[in-house]
Amino acid sequence: MFASITRAVCAVTAVGALSAVALPGAPGAAATATRTCAPAGVTAYVGSGGGFTGPQTLIPINTTTNKAGKKINLNVRAETGPIAITPDGKTIYVLSASPGTVTPVSTCTRTAQRPIHAGHQPDAIAITPDGKIAYVTNAGSDTVTPIRTSANIALAPIHAGRHPAAIAITPNGKTAYVVNTYGNSVTPIRIATNTALKPINVGKGPTAIAITPDGKTAYVSHINGNTVTPVSIATNTALTPIPVGSNPWRIAITPDGRTAYVTSFGGSSVTPIDIATNTALAPIRTGSFAVAVAITPDGKTAYVVSWGGVTPILTATNTKLKNINIGGPLSYIAITPPPRA
Repeated sequence: MFASITRAVCAVTAVGALSAVALPGAPGAAATATRTCAPAGVTAYVGSGGGFTGPQTLIPINTTTNKAGKKINLNVRAETGPIAITPDGKTIYVLSASPGTVTPVSTCTRTAQRPIHAGHQPDAIAITPDGKIAYVTNAGSDTVTPIRTSANIALAPIHAGRHPAAIAITPNGKTAYVVNTYGNSVTPIRIATNTALKPINVGKGPTAIAITPDGKTAYVSHINGNTVTPVSIATNTALTPIPVGSNPWRIAITPDGRTAYVTSFGGSSVTPIDIATNTALAPIRTGSFAVAVAITPDGKTAYVVSWGGVTPILTATNTKLKNINIGGPLSYIAITPPPRA
């Protein structure tokens, strides 16, 4: 992950982001054995380690108590990359850039399954609202690989723009939006046909993307431009950029669609954006080098990951709580949906 940050910062500067347990079987097979799991509540999973520091791990955090649980070893010696969780909360998908794989992890057993080959330097992942397909951007090959989650099989890659580094999917599941960092654009992909549409020019060095719950607007960060650009989904056009903190990195939007939270890698903070007015509010100080953010399903708490730990923030007042010190180096975060009855 840290190598990815270095590559992104340097490159952008140069050009101007279960209830079933898998069993051994054939590659890509989804052989499973049924196991019942009690609801574990809403859990945040934080990527840790990897690369030269050891194998990839995930650290679960109970969002009720803000207490960390036992580390999950993914048995992959690579930097811990971006994380996505299926809408049913049963499976976590974790990227590994150097081997070019995606590792499924059961939230029931908290064990890693067989890695799936995705492509060259996978850099971002998003899952469709129905949970059927995970889309992985491959920054090293300018492609996006769909993965069928029922069998954990990679499908034919889709050509995107230059260095696709982030992806988000509309709430209706019809379109994926892919951020092309070196192409200064966002490529929409029609999910029904896996067809790339005309790229949207969003300005220099786009890094990350998030889409509002009503599906009307995408927000794209620019790591070296210190701005966030709203994009109209209806017209696929970029709107007026919003100035934010230094080196904006990742974005998350509250479930009510009122506020976007943008981490500032250079400013070691997170900046709230009032979506109604597209106005940046006062930044909130976090740990050093804020790299990721995720918001609980009830919208009450934003969790900001920095190199110094995880900072919970109450969204009602934008007040930060006690830092959760879980070691490091830390990278990405994803939060499970609430347990189903």
